[in-house]
Amino acid sequence: MDCRVVVEAAVPVYDVGTADEAVRIAISKTGEMLNPDLNYVEINMGERSCPHCGEALETAFIAADESLVALELEMTVFNVEREEHAARIARKEIGQRLENIPLEVLEIEVLEEETDDEEASEAEEGDDAAEDDEAAEEATSAEADDAPADVDPAEESDATTASDDDENADVLPEFEELIDD
Repeated sequence: MDCRVVVEAAVPVYDVGTADEAVRIAISKTGEMLNPDLNYVEINMGERSCPHCGEALETAFIAADESLVALELEMTVFNVEREEHAARIARKEIGQRLENIPLEVLEIEVLEEETDDEEASEAEEGDDAAEDDEAAEEATSAEADDAPADVDPAEESDATTASDDDENADVLPEFEELIDD
């Protein structure tokens, strides 16, 4: 089973004046700590709300030129047995790179895997396409059989040679020797 895990991180930022500046610095700082090892982790601004009234709050809390910024870090964890296992792996991988930054798992979403039925239907679609190609080839050969009977055999061989030359025009020079034999 594969899971998408969203982890909230509280990133401290120092010497900032505005919330926008704090968010930009926090995203940059977090990106530097995660890359290059975890460049597949997506970094997004967190969404904060008042626990009492539900009113939306800013992502960054600023006091005395210091800020605490809420970021959401999203990663996909592959081949896990349970959702809890995916959460532990995500927290461990991200937590190893983000020292002294608290993390909390916000969301775990199980990603749909292709089932054997879906794979079988895709294989059948491929078989149908191959059958259509074979039918088109049969129709082309049937049209060639329906050629007029009053054609002189010498003219027919000239036409065959011309069509062979057209086919050879599309062949790479390295393979012309193989075709001529």
